[in-house]
Amino acid sequence: MSARTDRRPAVLAMSAATAAAVLGTDARRRLLDLVDIDPDLVLADLRSEAARTALARAEVMVTGWGCPPIDAEVLRSAPRLRAVVHTAGTVKHHVTEACWERGIQVASAAAANALPVAEYTVAAVLFANKRVLRTRDDYARDRDRGTDWQAGLAGAGNYRRRVGIVGASRTGRRVIDLLHRFDLEIWVSDPYLEPEEAERLGVRPASLPELFAACDTVSVHAPLLPDTVGLVSAELLAALPDGATLVNTARGDLIDQAALERELISGRIDAVLDVTSPEPLPADSPLYTLPNVLLTPHIAGSMGNELRRLADFALDELERWTRDVPFLDPVRPSAWDRTA
Repeated sequence: MSARTDRRPAVLAMSAATAAAVLGTDARRRLLDLVDIDPDLVLADLRSEAARTALARAEVMVTGWGCPPIDAEVLRSAPRLRAVVHTAGTVKHHVTEACWERGIQVASAAAANALPVAEYTVAAVLFANKRVLRTRDDYARDRDRGTDWQAGLAGAGNYRRRVGIVGASRTGRRVIDLLHRFDLEIWVSDPYLEPEEAERLGVRPASLPELFAACDTVSVHAPLLPDTVGLVSAELLAALPDGATLVNTARGDLIDQAALERELISGRIDAVLDVTSPEPLPADSPLYTLPNVLLTPHIAGSMGNELRRLADFALDELERWTRDVPFLDPVRPSAWDRTA
């Protein structure tokens, strides 16, 4: 592929593996149509001679997983840089204060990445309320030798069950939207959620203690910030009703891991965990083999062909920028302190 020269100059900054996974043939073709770029030049080091040469003329940087920090030194090599378009979710790993001081416009594909996380969460909630984990093991043990499944699952099901959402974040709101398709009662705990907004979302606002004590399933979607580490405490976990399920697709450090392990080892509650603390867990962690735990290796976000959605969303934003149209989903410095 050869770069066109009648477009604004751009550069790719991410790992080579990310570029190969996210930017397929169609995405690269569209990239060439939108900007003047060498799609084979992928910068994983923004301080190399090749990087300085490319950055000297770039007006927009298309970033991805593996992009180094765009700090003041890098920006001195990029005097014309005016925008960063990220092909994944959070930009906190590479967008720095120096970018905001420059007035650089930033967009990310966080909205696109929220959808598969929300889909995973909804599947987990529906399976949890149906008691799929425990029923699987009972079925394997009994081989359906006259088992009365109606009696055994008398308390199971998804009709008018209470689902608690911790954090009305971007992903939390996608989960809420998807859950409204089912006969569920949705509770939300978020200190920034105003009553009018809760009414618009069709949810019941609640404090964390109220939510944990009342809900059959609780799903965590709060951002990991200094004041949210350990947000789901031992006291909150103890407040969960017997047989409740905790779902975490956000960050492991939001939960008191030791307290969670104690509850799960006791068998009192269930959990669906796509993230843990640490990540991955030690090889001898009991969570790998507990029958009441579904443990996955941080796969709820975009995987496989879902990466194409990230590229499409980011390229849509890039096209808006080339036409001097505001980003659909800009990252704003004013929200920096309360977003992931």
